[in-house]
Amino acid sequence: MTGPPRTSTFLARASYRRRRMRDASRMLPIFGTVLVLVPLLLAVGEGAKTSAVLIYLFVLWTVLVVVAALLSRIREDETDPPGRDGPPPPAAETGGG
Repeated sequence: MTGPPRTSTFLARASYRRRRMRDASRMLPIFGTVLVLVPLLLAVGEGAKTSAVLIYLFVLWTVLVVVAALLSRIREDETDPPGRDGPPPPAAETGGG
């Protein structure tokens, strides 16, 4: 006697990867906000050097921009349907006469 057909509890690899990239894209602003607030936490007990904080914020901003661009490119590549090289050609206009 055989039981019901077995179904996989795991997602397909491509679907799983798309979901994780989408999750990373959504978490990036939260992660960035927490990292921007780090100098405020460090400045509570002692005075933080303004120049060090500004360098930290500039480097953090640059890293966040690069990570966002990489995530965007990865998500864009994965959402393109296979076999499509570019935008569809424009529809031919019919000249009414």
